[in-house]
Amino acid sequence: MIHIFPDYYEKFTCISSRCRHSCCVSWEIDIDPETHSLYQSIPGALGDRIRKSISRGEDPHFILDKDERCPFLMSDGLCEIIKELGHASLCEICAEHPRFHNPLTDRIESGLGLCCEEAARIIITNKEKTFLVTEDQGKAPRSTDPVLVIRDAMLSSVQNRDLDIRSRLYASLDLFGASVPENDVRALADLFLSLEQMDSKWTELLISLKENAESVDLDAFDDFMSDRQSEYEQLAVYIIYRHAAKSSEVSYALSSLSFAVLAYELIRALGALIYQNEGSFDTESQIMLMRLFSCEIEYSEENTDYLLDILAP
Repeated sequence: MIHIFPDYYEKFTCISSRCRHSCCVSWEIDIDPETHSLYQSIPGALGDRIRKSISRGEDPHFILDKDERCPFLMSDGLCEIIKELGHASLCEICAEHPRFHNPLTDRIESGLGLCCEEAARIIITNKEKTFLVTEDQGKAPRSTDPVLVIRDAMLSSVQNRDLDIRSRLYASLDLFGASVPENDVRALADLFLSLEQMDSKWTELLISLKENAESVDLDAFDDFMSDRQSEYEQLAVYIIYRHAAKSSEVSYALSSLSFAVLAYELIRALGALIYQNEGSFDTESQIMLMRLFSCEIEYSEENTDYLLDILAP
């Protein structure tokens, strides 16, 4: 089995206390069996606290406090378990986040999840075309698997910088016979408001987009973003790479292309709204939007599955 990942993958390092959106807040932190066994053997007061902080249900996880914080997240944003016991004592989800791993027939493909602020920063600020590499930093070998063949072709198409980002995305839909997603601003807002909501900030943005749908000037925003098109290219590449090969069906891969275009349309419209309201839209604002999108949509299996299903060709 070969290990494949985007060329930026190994640049990630958790920024811990400098993170504004800690993954130790508001997220259920599951504890894998091996780490659960380790926690049963830790002596002293810390071991007792750890065991008292674990749910006794079928799926062990840390019980969040009244502010929905992990009980071992200290006031300075650092992890008490790491401080006292070292990184090796972390449960699997804490050690791996925001990395994802997709096991395929002849390879394991890994990447960074856009829901993490620092991962999003690494992905979105990359001005160069993303390419896939192996652990020895060699270029990823081409596969004969039909899904991976079409995915590689889709990635190449959305990275065709001879066209502006919107033109190349829609040309890609046409080229591969993928379905054209909703792009009317009000309908976009309605679609995403109909999904499971988790963060009130996300809901407020969608409601504001719906209320201001007729006045959002997308053309003016496109002009403003003309030298930052790589941010949307990186979004599309990330979504196609992450989702296309989750099924052996080519139609599912095509849905991932439509999903990438849908994400672009929504994030573009929300960016235009912010730009119109605030008179500016910097890269950090873009990171915030894409991180929110990923948290709300990608990290809800129900939301992701629903969208991929309705986007099937």
